[in-house]
Amino acid sequence: MARDLAGEFNGHIVVVTGGASGIGEGCARRFANGGAKVVIADINLKKAQDVAASIDGYAVEVDVADDKAVEQFAAHCESEYGPISSVVTSAGVLQPPLPPEELPIETWDKVMDVDFRGTYLTCRAFGSRMALRGKGSIVTVASITAGLSVPLHSYAPAKSAVVALTRTLAAEWGRSGVRVNAISPGATWTAALEEAVAKGERNVKGLEEVSCMGRLLSTEEIGNAAAFLCSDQASGITGIDLIVDAGWIAGGAWHAYFGFRPPREA
Repeated sequence: MARDLAGEFNGHIVVVTGGASGIGEGCARRFANGGAKVVIADINLKKAQDVAASIDGYAVEVDVADDKAVEQFAAHCESEYGPISSVVTSAGVLQPPLPPEELPIETWDKVMDVDFRGTYLTCRAFGSRMALRGKGSIVTVASITAGLSVPLHSYAPAKSAVVALTRTLAAEWGRSGVRVNAISPGATWTAALEEAVAKGERNVKGLEEVSCMGRLLSTEEIGNAAAFLCSDQASGITGIDLIVDAGWIAGGAWHAYFGFRPPREA
């Protein structure tokens, strides 16, 4: 039975970076369904405006890798919309699975700038304000690649850094009433993944086969996890990395033993 989400986040103002598409959009819609007013922050203002209009939220253009822009964005949100209750740092970019000698350093830098630096700047800008008020929740979006060996020599290290950052900030602001947690999604069906598949950079069948559940995730499922971590139900949880991966990590080396068991039949 589906839970009744109405009113769960009534009176809350939630910021979602990268909220114009993909996991960020899924998170934004989940919070809006729970009654929150959501600020969609994205470098693509048109898409942000479209999503914001569909959930009665707000749209702001921001480059999360720009420290001055992020600080101005945080100040704008607090003065224009009110104290921010929760932040989800979903802004990020993918990379092609190239060997180091073929991966342009410009690509490496961009992934690090957006995925890690952008997460840090967003957390710093909003978390410091939350700490002064004595309450707030931040959810960073990492990836299961943070703990795996994959041919993503910028993306995976950036996401690993996000997990480490999450723990340090949880300790930094814990006594000030701010909870900071990470979500590490497995392969999630988004427009960015679809584009990577079209370019031959990802193998959908392979992504499905390595998960215990034999499927990819939806952005709604990641949004549910983010909402939980920001809810009162998670009031005692901080500094964790919540893995939402349809059992990819748990699958381990089953492929070496002829794969997973087929579904049981009555």
